[in-house]
Amino acid sequence: QVQLVESGGGLVQAGGSLRLSCAFSGGTLSLYTMGWFRQAPGKEREFVGRIRRSDSSMYYADSVKGRFTISRDNAKSTVYVRMNSLEPEDTAVYYCAAAGRDSAWYPEDYDYWGQGTQVTVSS
Repeated sequence: QVQLVESGGGLVQAGGSLRLSCAFSGGTLSLYTMGWFRQAPGKEREFVGRIRRSDSSMYYADSVKGRFTISRDNAKSTVYVRMNSLEPEDTAVYYCAAAGRDSAWYPEDYDYWGQGTQVTVSS
């Protein structure tokens, strides 16, 4: 059974940076498209970005494009999202997710989820 564990969240000032990690176990990371989502209080879960399993191509939501970078280290079975120029609007619980398909854009496309890590950006 695939398990995902996020870490690296915390409190940061606006303009600062954080790197979140997602430790993958119970399978082979390279077989999965890995996505990052976030959910702010009172809002729906929002797509942040994904790195595709077949060619490691990346796609980002417009709200984070140019500021966030997703990467994967198959040897370490870990996926990362580097978040720069953080804004208070980025405050949310961040989740990583694994999909056994190339095309994975919506929460329902993903098969496995982590428990989430809180990111809080102060103004």
